[in-house]
Amino acid sequence: MDKVSKTNAARLLDRAKVAYELVPYAVDPDNLAAEHVAEELGEDINSVFKTLVLHGEKVGYFVCVIPGNMEVDLKKAAKAAGAKKAEMIPMKELLPLTGYIRGGCSPVGMKKPFPTFFHKTVLDFDIIYVSAGQRGLQFKISPSDLISYCRATVADVAVAKE
Repeated sequence: MDKVSKTNAARLLDRAKVAYELVPYAVDPDNLAAEHVAEELGEDINSVFKTLVLHGEKVGYFVCVIPGNMEVDLKKAAKAAGAKKAEMIPMKELLPLTGYIRGGCSPVGMKKPFPTFFHKTVLDFDIIYVSAGQRGLQFKISPSDLISYCRATVADVAVAKE
């Protein structure tokens, strides 16, 4: 790997012997949207997944990993997590809670393991892209390997953007 430094998330996958490829891309600090990432990677936005952290009533924090062109459906996400209702966490809580910043949040290697839900369309792909734990770096990885590593559940947790 030339000049791409491994993230903590990558080292965790190495330790678990999970195959992946690190794919760097140009970061636009003014545009952290998944659409921009997909464009930079030259990949289908449906296969570029973003990692969102939510808080559910009575269940605490949980993670939803959804396609870049969708948005989390709070009702469906809450139901999947076993909560009455859920909301996105405030941005200022992301770093202290997960160890990651916006645009670089990975489902791998958060400070604590949280229940994780991948949107059901993840099963439509042989390979997906998800943050490797820093802006400008994505994992190219088998969804089944990632779901297994994260001990995640596949559920309907997102809707098409309006």
